Amino acid sequence: MGSQNSKEKSRPWDNFISDQDREIYAQSGFGASVGLGERPALLIIDAQYRTTGENAVPIQEAMKEYPTAVGEAAWKAVEKIEVLLSVFRDKGWPVMYAQGERTGLQEGARYTDKIPSLGAEFNLPGSRGAQIVESLEPLDSDVIIYKRFPSIFFGTNLVTQLVNAGADTIIVVGCTTSGCVRGTVVDGMSYGFRCVVPEDCVWDRGEASHAINLFDISQKYADVMPMEDLIPVLSTIQSKK
Repeated sequence: MGSQNSKEKSRPWDNFISDQDREIYAQSGFGASVGLGERPALLIIDAQYRTTGENAVPIQEAMKEYPTAVGEAAWKAVEKIEVLLSVFRDKGWPVMYAQGERTGLQEGARYTDKIPSLGAEFNLPGSRGAQIVESLEPLDSDVIIYKRFPSIFFGTNLVTQLVNAGADTIIVVGCTTSGCVRGTVVDGMSYGFRCVVPEDCVWDRGEASHAINLFDISQKYADVMPMEDLIPVLSTIQSKK
């Protein structure tokens, strides 16, 4: 399983990664599949109105509502996540959310120095922009991790929550591919979790950044595959119910 099983299909990075680069990575021994374990957990990262916008509109229109919104590309991914989330609900598997919010510029330290809009009003706790989109609304039994920096693992109790849930695999979805998704996957792999990124369940404001980071993640840190390839694999894993 993993990115290698889908070589014959078009991939998000096809227009950005040269044949020479692919060959170099292959000859270097990168890109093997890690596979899934027996106890997956779903991590939904920053699926908030500040990253999606209110509607599936072109990104520059979405940015008129929230400067960090992505618009239609985000909502396409949200629709895929809804399907994946229903699988996890049916199986009784753990679902965890990262909800990025800050009370001001000082709380993000160098992160908000670099991206001042992260400390804006639409990112304040309780604001509309900071809310998880309604179609992915958490249940009372879900875990919500309030994060301040790219990786969900940094400065939070996520490892404790995953260990408590008995998880050996994390399925990482949400926003952004090049930032919080990538940071979480790198840390997750470093902590010993098997990591999977469904490529159509993540989004980014930059097309090149999205594509190239998916390729890099697939070569170094996680199995990257379309959701349609992931669902059949999940169906083979025993339900928790």
